[in-house]
Amino acid sequence: MKPIHYAALLLLGAVWGASFLFIGMAAPGFGPLSLMFARVLVAGLLMLAVATLTQRQAGLRATLRLRRNWRTYLIVGLFNSALPFTLIAFSELRLTASLAAILNSTTPLFTALVAAAWGSERLTGRKVWGVLLGVIGVAVLVGGAPLAINGGIILAVLASLLAALSYGLGTVYASRHITGLPAAYASTVQLLGAAVILAAPGVLAWPAERPSPGAIGALAALILLSTTFAYILYFFLLKNVGPTRTASVTFLVPVFGSLWAVLFLREPFSVWMLLGMAIILTSVGLVTSRRADQVRPLPAGQLPDTTPP
Repeated sequence: MKPIHYAALLLLGAVWGASFLFIGMAAPGFGPLSLMFARVLVAGLLMLAVATLTQRQAGLRATLRLRRNWRTYLIVGLFNSALPFTLIAFSELRLTASLAAILNSTTPLFTALVAAAWGSERLTGRKVWGVLLGVIGVAVLVGGAPLAINGGIILAVLASLLAALSYGLGTVYASRHITGLPAAYASTVQLLGAAVILAAPGVLAWPAERPSPGAIGALAALILLSTTFAYILYFFLLKNVGPTRTASVTFLVPVFGSLWAVLFLREPFSVWMLLGMAIILTSVGLVTSRRADQVRPLPAGQLPDTTPP
């Protein structure tokens, strides 16, 4: 990798990690449903413009084949965007942004379990140990967080873990049903599919009072930086360094997510949380590591096992 590729990888980790900061700032003012509807709708339209300008295809309609594939796009939009985005926003009404960012890093663990259950990949001994270690890491993380553990906190933690499970379901489903579609278009249909799903609940839940300027600014940053710009960086890395190296951003997102939360939100960050994060990231390394002879190129429509929070 060249220096520009390392810089792009760090920047991608930084802007994806910042999404937890922006969600924590915007969710109380907009509410989870309306916030995420606005995010996926505007970002999806922006990504559609980017994909149309950058992809050399026979035509948008011929490439997407909406009449044939619309159900697939809605399912991918549900599990890879609408459901996990909303669950993360709900969890951040009670959890700190740093805790939500670290819990989200368990996504590869759930992906491994879903892939094994679906018959897509074998659950090796290394992966089993990785998943068990991840469970220990979550217990250490939540137990050591500077929060009073009660029913609401437990529900929020479960929502974060369900978001990670949803990403796992969406990743495996997309790998089976979205093939031959350029990554830019795959991300676009994912976002716009989520917008269709969230349209009615998002509009009905729209806040009666105008959110604060800070919440509006956080939403704008979430759309422009942590979604649209992040995807552009993501595609740049996919093209230039490949999916395996691009997927290493998984280890950077919780680090930057915690860093931004501590710096800008003044959130407390305990030694136990640091230990829990280290254990979880070690478990992710066990689950996702492959020997060089096991690495295979991904189909055009399949993205690496990393998803934007």
